[in-house]
Order: sequence, then C-alpha cells, then structure tokens
Amino acid sequence: MSGIEWTGITWNPVTGCDTISPGCDHCYARTLARRLKAMGNPKYQSDGNPITSGPGFAVTRHPAALDLPYRWRTPRLVFVNSMSDLFHVRVPAAFIAEVLAVMAATPRHTYQVLTKRPRRAADLGITWPPNVWLGVSVESDRYDWRAQTLADTAVTGVRFISAEPLLGPLPHLDLSGIGWVIAGGESGPGYRPPEAAWFRDLRDRCTAAGIPFFFKQWGGPTPKAGGRLLDGRTWDEMPATALTSPGGAR
Repeated sequence: MSGIEWTGITWNPVTGCDTISPGCDHCYARTLARRLKAMGNPKYQSDGNPITSGPGFAVTRHPAALDLPYRWRTPRLVFVNSMSDLFHVRVPAAFIAEVLAVMAATPRHTYQVLTKRPRRAADLGITWPPNVWLGVSVESDRYDWRAQTLADTAVTGVRFISAEPLLGPLPHLDLSGIGWVIAGGESGPGYRPPEAAWFRDLRDRCTAAGIPFFFKQWGGPTPKAGGRLLDGRTWDEMPATALTSPGGAR
C-alpha cells in the first residue's frame, strides 16, 4: 500500500530524477533517496548531479521491477514512478515501451503516470492503453503549458493535473479535456505556504465543470501538519473510470 492518498500502490521501474522547475525544490523523492542510500538500499546507490539531483537519486532503470504488476492478482490503482519521471531524457524510449507493454498486458490495474516532461511523452507518439491515466504537474501559472501539451496528447484514459505543491494561483489554466485535478501544499523544511484562494479557485472551477477534485494536503513542516480539510470537509473525488479506489478493489 502507499502513503500517497490518491493512489493504492507505487511501482518504480525507474528511480532518480533531476530538478526541472520550482516545484522540484523540496522534492520528497530526492530526500527519501538520500535516506535509502544511507540505509544501504541497493536501488539507491547511484548518485546524481549534486546540483540537480543528489545522493542515491541518479536516473536508474530497474528491469527486474517490470514483473511486479503481473503478480498482483486483484485490481490495483498504481502510481508509476513515484520516485522518478518516466519521461526523463535519460530513460531510453525502448525502456519506456517496455513499461507501457506491462501496463497494456495487465488491464485489471489502473496506472497513474505523472510527469513534468509532457513534451517528450507527446513526441514519442505513444499509443496509450485505456487503463493508463496521464497527468502533468502544474505548480504555478508559468507551467500551465504542460496542461495544454497534455490536452494535445492522444490519451484514451484519464488526463489529470497535479497542482502540488501549488506555489501560486492558476488563473489561466485550461481544464478542457482534463478528467481529474489533485491539489496540495508543499511540505518539509523551507516549505512555501499556499493561499486558500488558490485551492478554492481550482475547486470551484472543477465543480462547475464536473471534474473530480482531490485536495491532498495543506502542507507544512510535515505532510500532515496542516491537515486535509478545505472549507470544513475533505475532497477525495476520483474519476468514475477508476478500476480501483485508493482503499482497494471496488
């Protein structure tokens, strides 16, 4: 099981990444990779660039992990590469194709692929299996182009946006063709506090458009420091096409 509220389990055929935009500044995966390296975890022993990556966080393929989804007999909601970005330039197209082949061969599962590099995803000309959701991270208005690139990508499953950590308002974000929105604040030392108006605007626009809205956290020194209530309630809406829910099979 995963501690990430909007998924059921994580699957990491690739680990490691590099900073690409301000949303990466306090990356939980980079921090976790450093800890796992110190603990001797064999998947996190290769160091990345000390400026853009760090200890244990070099982009690394794990072919042995490709077999895991076949072993899961019951349907699961799977976050792909919670510790990386599948479309990082150092992930060969041939390996991306292998990952997608596993997803296509296991239609009982629903796969969530989240990227900050949607242009590469689009340029690869992928035929997306219908059980794959493709999402982009949009942390501020400067990066709303990622959502447009996503909208122009031939995805047959759900297109979604992760506005986490949300670092500013998104007044120009086009939600056309988007099937789900996740939003949340930043957590960890040096976190940048969000404004409630940013989340309310996203929620209200989603509600008006009939788009499921998931509020993950306010953030703070720790992920749970600020809680998850927005205007007195939790927002755990999921796309109706999900094969599973975060709590398990439906």
